[in-house]
Amino acid sequence: MSLANFLVMRHELLLTAAALLVLMGEIFGDPLKKRSVNLLTVVLFSAVTIIGFLPSPPGSLFGGMYIATEMRLLMKNILNIGALLVIIQSVSWLSKDENSGKISEYYILLISTLIGMNFMISAGHFLMFYLGLELATIPAAALAAYDRYSNKSAEAGIKLILLSAFSSGILLYGLTMVYGTTGTLYFDEISDLLVNGNLQVLGFIFFFAGMAFKISIVPFHLWAADVYEGAPVNITSYLSVISKGAALFIFVIVLFSIFPVIIESWQKTIYVTAVLTMTIGNLFAIRQQNLKRFLAFSSISQAGYILLGIIGGNQLGMASVVYYLVVYIFSNLAAFGVVAAISNVKGKESIEEYNGLYQTNPGLSLVMLLALFSLAGIPPFAGFFGKFFLFTAAAQKGFYLLVLIALLNTIISLYYYLLVVKAMFINKSEAPIEKFRSDFPTRFALGICVAGIVITGFASIIFEVIKDMSYGI
Repeated sequence: MSLANFLVMRHELLLTAAALLVLMGEIFGDPLKKRSVNLLTVVLFSAVTIIGFLPSPPGSLFGGMYIATEMRLLMKNILNIGALLVIIQSVSWLSKDENSGKISEYYILLISTLIGMNFMISAGHFLMFYLGLELATIPAAALAAYDRYSNKSAEAGIKLILLSAFSSGILLYGLTMVYGTTGTLYFDEISDLLVNGNLQVLGFIFFFAGMAFKISIVPFHLWAADVYEGAPVNITSYLSVISKGAALFIFVIVLFSIFPVIIESWQKTIYVTAVLTMTIGNLFAIRQQNLKRFLAFSSISQAGYILLGIIGGNQLGMASVVYYLVVYIFSNLAAFGVVAAISNVKGKESIEEYNGLYQTNPGLSLVMLLALFSLAGIPPFAGFFGKFFLFTAAAQKGFYLLVLIALLNTIISLYYYLLVVKAMFINKSEAPIEKFRSDFPTRFALGICVAGIVITGFASIIFEVIKDMSYGI
């Protein structure tokens, strides 16, 4: 194996080099200028993201355990864009005095989780998949517990690591059943040996349960609201967008490349969980006052919509899932960016405290409005087109009742999204959040999110490109 072969692992190698350079900056940098690590990381990760889009030939390593295709590289690039936006949004929060001594740790943990997600996406063998899963999960739990002065943050970290271990055990138990009936852990070999036996279907159910926790699908969702509320806002946005997006990417890859033989079985499973996830996520979101918990249940309901693209089991479904996740990254990070900007400066996170926000901070109010309208699926914003493609993929396979239920849930979601809009633009407050000016990194990241919401909605060519790539996973 030559050195050139390892360039197939370009994303992982670049991220590893970035993490090492951040560590060197911490060791050899001026102790009085720790905040310079912020600039170093933003520059490094920007370079990693740009290089990731350069043309790269497909290939495989380690006897097929690692696979690189156009579609998988696109998935990694999408995660890189989202992670870059999270890093830029985090600069203001990390510049606060209480975080000045642990800036490098934040970036190293974040990049480590991303490396694990990339290995999951490129896995062609369940051992590689599981190693990537653990590398992505353990640092994420440390991130959730990042605020050492907050009991809620510590609780969030403990809940995440314990429940992650439990879900990983369930997932591994399912994989043992698949291995026991096929005698292999290679994806392509398993797909040839599956015969829709009872033990194989049971193995898939356990695998699905383990992955459902990572995606926060009902009934494996109860951890999300507590962890999202306890973790710092910027870390919550990372868990909600990047971590969930990576889990959905690998879930689609495994379903479409390994389990097409038992598609009738997993379609029934996804049908039920999609209905429950959309409905319960929306109903619980109506009751929330804390914006982090509100967005947590919103993200749960969004996972239910994404399952509509998966249930079709075809290339249109895969393309619609990938496209919707692009839209979801821009929309959700815009909403979390506004919450983070206000929380970092004013410490306010409840919907009631946003009463009259438009009078004092019209810019942030408009960004939140665009983000919530996109998440709700209101035209002409990108969320509308994302939901349209998801519903089309499900309807094409004859799941008309499921599409109808999804449309009804969209109406419910519009109600609670408008509650936040009403608080900002209509409700009066004697003491609204005072006018303040966000720092440049926050404004820059929010500007990119707004541009993404608008451009991805009107640029239908993006969906066509994704659809063409989806034929080779």
